[in-house]
Amino acid sequence: MKELAKNKKAFFDFSIIENYEAGVVLKGSEVKALRAGRANLKDSFVRIIKGEMFLLNAHISHLGTTHSHFRPDERAPRKLLMHRKQIDKLLGAVTQEGLTIVVLSLYLNEKNIIKARIALAKGKNLHDKRETIKRREGEREARAAIKRYI
Repeated sequence: MKELAKNKKAFFDFSIIENYEAGVVLKGSEVKALRAGRANLKDSFVRIIKGEMFLLNAHISHLGTTHSHFRPDERAPRKLLMHRKQIDKLLGAVTQEGLTIVVLSLYLNEKNIIKARIALAKGKNLHDKRETIKRREGEREARAAIKRYI
């Protein structure tokens, strides 16, 4: 599994409840751009519209080396492919429990197919974010202390 793009902000802003894997519908030049690492998932999210899932606000840059005059929109909505039961389960969680679906990463699986790792998540409050920062700093200091004595 080779990770092509990661949404680091998602782990800071949300507490992850459950992970899923979804296929992504892309144009050929977008696949080349992703393999070249030209994607940004910082403000991206997933919406379920008319029973279909879409990745919104994900930025995949145009690759200058593609030999095509067709240039897809860099922030176009991209369809995500999942089983109907999974989509219905996610839709129920989003509407009833007030949860959010966020994109964690885009990666290549074993068969060299681009997949999206999405997650059902709950937004963190400011004090939760502060707790996360404190915990990370504590872990970093502990690693530094261990490193000094080794």
